[in-house]
Amino acid sequence: MITTLYIVRHCEARGNIDRIFHGHTDSDISGKGAAQLERLAERFRDIHLDAVYASPLKRTRLTAEAVNRYHGLPLHIHPGLIEIHGGYMEGRPWAEFPLTHPEDARRWNLEPWLFAPEGGEPMQAVYDRIWQAVGDIVTAEEGGAVAVASHGCAIRNLLCRAKGWPIQRLGEVAWCDNTGVSILEFDGPDKCRVVLENDISHLDEGLSTLAGQKWWRKENLASLNFTE
Repeated sequence: MITTLYIVRHCEARGNIDRIFHGHTDSDISGKGAAQLERLAERFRDIHLDAVYASPLKRTRLTAEAVNRYHGLPLHIHPGLIEIHGGYMEGRPWAEFPLTHPEDARRWNLEPWLFAPEGGEPMQAVYDRIWQAVGDIVTAEEGGAVAVASHGCAIRNLLCRAKGWPIQRLGEVAWCDNTGVSILEFDGPDKCRVVLENDISHLDEGLSTLAGQKWWRKENLASLNFTE
């Protein structure tokens, strides 16, 4: 029995535009983020859903509420959908890290599977946790259509695992844009097919977050440019 998951990255939040590490930091959403949510709600207006899930943070809860606007389903909060915890990096500017913690910056960019910030969560733990969380949802909602609001790094790890790739290929998975939609089809909790990845067709011109950021425009790769 196929279970369809609509995986949605949260809307633009202050951490995205202020270029800070806001893993577990509960950032407010931006004005552009609010506009993204309006488009997202319309996208999901006529899509059948049986359940809606989100991580505990405000930016994902608001995103899930937008998806759910025309459905009125209960909102389930799952802690396993939360973003990576950055430890000492939480709330600090990305631009600091090549200067203050060059090895962590190098690993994030070039060997993300080895990233393990002091006081935070190792990337391997994110890779395992997000797959377990999604497996829980698939088991609970077997045969249904489910919207799941999560975060950039968490979704990147999920897509890596969903493709059947080991974590050592994480750097090959592109970042999803804010409110980017990916679709996964599960036949049981472990057998998965990626149907759609990072679709932002609901966003009007100028509403993409990534298209407005120098690191993404310059590289258009799956790594962050800490110098921008």
